[in-house]
Amino acid sequence: MVKIKSFEFSLRELAGSMGDFGTLFPLAVGYIAVCGLDPCGLLVMMGIANIVTGIVYRLPMPIEPMKVLAVVAIAAHWTPSMVYASGFAMGVVWLLFGLTNVIGFIAKNTPLSVVRGIQIALGVLLAVPAVTMIQGSWALGIISILLIILFRDSRWAPAAVVLMLMGLVIMYFRGDLAGLGGLGLTLPMPMLFSAKDIFTTFVDGGLAQIPLTATNAVIATAALISQYFPDKPVTERKLAINMGVMNLAFPFFGGMPLCHGCGGLAGQYYFGARTGGANIIEGVIEICLGLLRPPGSYSSFRASPRRSSAPCCFWWAWSS
Repeated sequence: MVKIKSFEFSLRELAGSMGDFGTLFPLAVGYIAVCGLDPCGLLVMMGIANIVTGIVYRLPMPIEPMKVLAVVAIAAHWTPSMVYASGFAMGVVWLLFGLTNVIGFIAKNTPLSVVRGIQIALGVLLAVPAVTMIQGSWALGIISILLIILFRDSRWAPAAVVLMLMGLVIMYFRGDLAGLGGLGLTLPMPMLFSAKDIFTTFVDGGLAQIPLTATNAVIATAALISQYFPDKPVTERKLAINMGVMNLAFPFFGGMPLCHGCGGLAGQYYFGARTGGANIIEGVIEICLGLLRPPGSYSSFRASPRRSSAPCCFWWAWSS
């Protein structure tokens, strides 16, 4: 284990860095498989965002997709340029909200009960589909829950690491890893989008995304940071500016619309993240996955009926 001031690099920080994968992977898979986003740009930009925020804030800071935009984009089969345009539009909004401190006014006038209600509602919304997803695999689901309970506080075999390794083993014996070619180096490509796409996606999904981002990604996240790390508070204004800068820059290199999230922070903290090291570890993993992957196309992934589970979906989206 290596400790550097507010950074720790250990198995527990690695486990904590995986605490938000349940939100990240399904939406990332949808963007890749349905909308046709390049996994290289998507993963590398997310990795950079994680590393930078980990260094700047020196504490776990979840970086995840904007959920409303992701759902609308996947349901409506948006083109890649539309996804990138929607992220840029959100970048403009949140940079303005941060620089003018509009978000500070909103946070000041939002009751704490609303923040707690958002956190509870998000927990329920995540738990319900989780129960649905494990139907037909109840034994595996129960085993996974027991592993989380048994190994959550383990320093040498943290629960999230154990679960990820178990998933890879299951994929291996199912044959999901067969046929993967050698790794090849890929780089993010410059991306362009039109003013029309910016306006269209903002109206179709961006307007609905704003209240969710304001409450969950900014107000609730700032409140949870002050609860977990009272000596390292982060203001709502800083979070808004951070999201604005990310979303103004990353779409031009294939990044999806990004935000923070109190649910992601809770997941990271639960599985062991306590320092900015968790973000750096996650960022390195994502950059490696983005830069080093088997060359190929998306067509086989979209057409294959066998790639139904979330872990398998992400692996095949990455490899194809």
